[in-house]
Amino acid sequence: MQDITLFSTLVAALPSITTGLTLSLSLIVAIGAQNTFVLRQGLRREHVAAVVAVCALLDMSLMTLGVSGLAATLGNYPRALNALGLAGAAVVGWYGLSALHRAFAPHAMQAQLQGAPQSLQKTVLQTLSISLLNPHVYLDTVILVGAVGAKQAAGTQGWFLVGAGGASALWFITLGFGARLLSPLFARPIAWRVLDVLVAAMMAHIAYGLWAQATVL
Repeated sequence: MQDITLFSTLVAALPSITTGLTLSLSLIVAIGAQNTFVLRQGLRREHVAAVVAVCALLDMSLMTLGVSGLAATLGNYPRALNALGLAGAAVVGWYGLSALHRAFAPHAMQAQLQGAPQSLQKTVLQTLSISLLNPHVYLDTVILVGAVGAKQAAGTQGWFLVGAGGASALWFITLGFGARLLSPLFARPIAWRVLDVLVAAMMAHIAYGLWAQATVL
């Protein structure tokens, strides 16, 4: 009986898990300083586990703050939450158009391997600074992921965070520990062209979902 109940719960939560997973992956795979740094550490094989853990835990913490904070603050103001959902749809749509634009101007990710080895403490501090001093981190995790997560059905917000946080952890683990295998792929513009098209498609799907859920004010 418990197995059936658990299975039913997972089936009901699957849309929220999938939404969190696709949204998080869509936001995180864009080339940026954080991804380049993780790739660099993976290629150098230097404090990779610490860098991956810091990045993944920061993402999960900020996403949780966004989802729980927005849900608690705006839970009694559905019109405000819907307005935020519409704003989120606009932002996600803009991200999707940006990804589509990048697909027609392909690029490659390069990681510089020069430099003396760094201590664990210095590496962790550098990871924190690269992650937390980027304003887009807060827009993506606290505001955007928070808005989408807060609009999930009652009881499924935790599952949404499982999907979003799991996607973040999976990406950083793959990027850090698979750097030696992934770097030739990331160095090819065609790989990023395909990835950007996929990101644009996922963003369009999420933006439409947000728009469809929001009430016209």
